[in-house]
Amino acid sequence: MKTLINQIISESILVKQHLLQDHNIIEEIHKIIDVIVNAYQNDKKVLFCGNGGSAADAQHLAAELSGRFYINRDPLFAEALHVNSSYMTAVANDYSYEDVYSRLVKAMGRKGDILFAISTSGNSSNILKAIESAQSQKMIVIGMTGSTGGKMLQQCDYILKIPSTDTPRIQESHIMIGHIICEMVEKSLFPFK
Repeated sequence: MKTLINQIISESILVKQHLLQDHNIIEEIHKIIDVIVNAYQNDKKVLFCGNGGSAADAQHLAAELSGRFYINRDPLFAEALHVNSSYMTAVANDYSYEDVYSRLVKAMGRKGDILFAISTSGNSSNILKAIESAQSQKMIVIGMTGSTGGKMLQQCDYILKIPSTDTPRIQESHIMIGHIICEMVEKSLFPFK
């Protein structure tokens, strides 16, 4: 068992080493930080969506922005779209699960807002429909996926592809990158706190 534990830790480290050496993804993270900072400076909001572990990551990252990361400061408007379970179950029942995020994006999203879409495969149908809805609202779409990007690759304004096809390793890197983004956004918006 100890050998397997060491192997899993090593695999996680290896994915992060690939990220560290990938100048394109580092540059994309930098651009995304700038886009989010600009949105907040213009009184916009960030909406997150994902399924399963990616929903947990969406909620986690929304909380880091709306609550705080390191700094005691004003809240930022960030929300994970799945947190209203009555809404989710009603829309999934009355329409379809594919519609749960797109309807909320249509209701809440406005031009210049950001949809932060998370899918390890890049092919989740409800995430793709949310992206379509965001595009029709003239929102900015940021995606986090696995190595191929899936169908999201062609639909996002900015995309972070983790160099792995292993869902747990992808999600570990998603939360790391999400933390980096939240920390840098906070430091940029509240430099004197």
